Amino acid sequence: MDIFLTGGSGFAGQHMITRLVADGHTVRALARSPEAARKVEQAGAAPVLGDLTDLRGPEGGGTPTGAPAPAWPAVLDRCEAVVHSAARMEFWGPDAGFERDNHRPTVALFAAAAAAGVKRFVLISAAAVSTDRRSEPAVVDEATPTGRPLIAYGRVKLATERALADTATPGMALITLRPPFIWGKGMTTLRETAEAAAGGGFAWIDDGRHVMDFVHVGNLAAAVAAALSRGRDRGVYYVTDGAPMRIRDFFTPVLATMGADVSGARSFPLAVAAPLAWVLDRVWRLLRRPTPPPLYDWLVAIMGRDRSYDISRARAELAYRPSVSFSEGLEGLQASVR
Repeated sequence: MDIFLTGGSGFAGQHMITRLVADGHTVRALARSPEAARKVEQAGAAPVLGDLTDLRGPEGGGTPTGAPAPAWPAVLDRCEAVVHSAARMEFWGPDAGFERDNHRPTVALFAAAAAAGVKRFVLISAAAVSTDRRSEPAVVDEATPTGRPLIAYGRVKLATERALADTATPGMALITLRPPFIWGKGMTTLRETAEAAAGGGFAWIDDGRHVMDFVHVGNLAAAVAAALSRGRDRGVYYVTDGAPMRIRDFFTPVLATMGADVSGARSFPLAVAAPLAWVLDRVWRLLRRPTPPPLYDWLVAIMGRDRSYDISRARAELAYRPSVSFSEGLEGLQASVR
């Protein structure tokens, strides 16, 4: 199958390229710079120089009216599927920035793919669409009401899901994947967290006893591969490692592979962390700080409450089977550090 992929130079995108090429697919990956082109080429894809903001979709933005049309979208005419992984991923910032950087380009790409006759569009969304202030239910599935996501990234992802699902595309199926915390070899966020922990910038909430869910990047790539031929049109699927665990049990060994010992890190009770995060969150917003405070609502939601995702639908409709275990993922991290 000929596949067009965005976000290929990123952490997850490079793993997706490697998996898809290994499965025998031809992958063309959008690259915004020569450095990005080098990365996607090393992963096994043919780089296509361009930027999603070149597109002018039905919601505006992108190339100004009257400007020459970009050349790269013509590649879509030769592709059977699009895997849209590119996204600005941050835990802080106003909705408007994510609407500009994530929502509008995605809507435009979706429209361009449909016009080009692409048969399948795989959207990499996020489990963040269902992370709100509720402590219940602890186990979420696709039928669980999403509520109001806590951060702009999640709110805009949810709005994008809905916009695409409500757009008629005869002949092109839409499959949406919702991964939670993505981990594995090459993840820069883990190294940044380890560096912060080395400087004392790490703490547990409720001693890390709450349950979290996650997906190894290799398992996410497997879900993408499955979504190319399985799943129903407009189907939404949570994809995880299928093995939720206590936050302490996950982060302690993962960060240890990078030399950070957080086993003895201090801990704050949720009853203290939640109101403190609420105050800091609002103060930082009032001051228009460009970076998040040391404690904010998102961290409390992730570390201070139980939350896992039922992947029964992905197992049944995508035949998804997470094959990379936690121990195997740790071994991969250790090997990459060495």
